[in-house]
Amino acid sequence: SISSSFSPDPTNAMKLAASTLLIGSAAAFAPSLTRRSATSLAIGREGNVELGGNTWKPDSEKMGSTDTGDFFPEGYDPEEEIAFTSGMGGSQASNQDRGGPQLPGMENLGADAVITGGIEQAEDIPEGMTFELDQFPPPTEVEMQVAASSSGSDIVLSVAPTCMTFEDYFAGFTEDTHPSFSVEPAVGRMDRRGGETTELTVTCSPNGKSGAFEAGLVINLPEDGSSICYKIKANVF
Repeated sequence: SISSSFSPDPTNAMKLAASTLLIGSAAAFAPSLTRRSATSLAIGREGNVELGGNTWKPDSEKMGSTDTGDFFPEGYDPEEEIAFTSGMGGSQASNQDRGGPQLPGMENLGADAVITGGIEQAEDIPEGMTFELDQFPPPTEVEMQVAASSSGSDIVLSVAPTCMTFEDYFAGFTEDTHPSFSVEPAVGRMDRRGGETTELTVTCSPNGKSGAFEAGLVINLPEDGSSICYKIKANVF
């Protein structure tokens, strides 16, 4: 019998492995020979696709709200309705037309009306009320000229209302006021702030006397707990 043995050369095995690695690496960077086909996709070319946008229009052919009902009554005329800006500034706005009645709810009060109720207004100065000049804010100073030989002279004070609501007022003089002074009307109702002024007539009747007569006029507003004060000087010659 013939027996033989084959022992591979280790050097040849290493060369074979290195050749295999080099061939694989070169194949990774080789250009691909596979062909690729391009496919275009056309969108919106079918006959049932509208490319011009929504062509719907409301019946009036004008853009407007289509989901709001008509809540205006028949015969509604915006020119005859109260403007939405009416009263926007509140009751104290100075730029509002306040030409209406001073007492709300009495717009239709006529000369032949029968009054069964309403707001009672004071007629006399309450007993025990005192009149003292308030130094804050300081009194308004007023000066007048009076001839001693005349029956008297007067001035009219336009008093601006300062309260938030209608207030009864009581006008009087301080204890050190010269007795020749008087005021009318001494009792009344003052408008609310921003409303009409209250006209008070102050008269000085010197009765033939001359000199510098002074008076302290106080307008009490008891409901508001405040007062409006004037210092009046009459130069009697």
